[in-house]
Amino acid sequence: MSDTREPAVLSRHADGVAVLTLNRPAALNALNVAMIDDLRRAAQAALDDPDVGAIVITGAGDHFMAGGDLKWFHQQLHLNEADLRILFEDLIAKVHATTLLLKEGGKPVVAAVRGAAAGFGLSLMMACDLAVAAEDAYFTLAYRHIGISPDGGATWSLPRLVGAKRAAEIALLGDRFGAAQALDWGLVNRVVAKDAVHDEALALAKRLADGPRQALANTRALLQRSLTTGLPEQLAREQASFAQCATTPDFAEGLAAFLEKRPARFGRG
Repeated sequence: MSDTREPAVLSRHADGVAVLTLNRPAALNALNVAMIDDLRRAAQAALDDPDVGAIVITGAGDHFMAGGDLKWFHQQLHLNEADLRILFEDLIAKVHATTLLLKEGGKPVVAAVRGAAAGFGLSLMMACDLAVAAEDAYFTLAYRHIGISPDGGATWSLPRLVGAKRAAEIALLGDRFGAAQALDWGLVNRVVAKDAVHDEALALAKRLADGPRQALANTRALLQRSLTTGLPEQLAREQASFAQCATTPDFAEGLAAFLEKRPARFGRG
């Protein structure tokens, strides 16, 4: 039987950029099973597409994502303890598979955030390489308010982005904070007017897509490993990566462009 429901994630590709739009605006794009399945499929398709060099994740309507679908969560409470545990272990396994896919997929990801980025919405934003926020955006790691602990890599990302003490404050108190605070704490890269968020995110993604893709993929991997790797090992990784990139056509093009005083025209490799 064919799936006739409206996609929970919309996907469009243009000019080397895949735009993935969380598509449950009536529910503030709250995460449910359909959305996490659709997001994983859309992300995998973008990563597999050789014409795509960067990914933008955004939300339909006025919000990015207001966390998990709490109404659906509540509907599951009739299950016995063992079944409830299995249900949520399976759900979070899917969430985490998508988080790893985005982090390890080799292509840069930009979040375009308007309105709420709460719960897994904040986790998802932190899993992206860059984040552009609207002036009206607001953030909260709200798990404590429903008696649950964070998921989606939040406890991995948060201390690395804001430091241990600030991470504890955000995670343990669950307070809401605005875009200016998120920028000051290093959770987002830029804050722009609400109607400029998507254009700014697309412009950043286009710059990434037009760049030296192997070099950028290697740079992402080096940055991600840096905080769990000793200096000698990190230096060895940098050495191997530099040598690999030096054999690509992009390296030759970058040098030629510099010497000829013109913009580089990087290829797809």
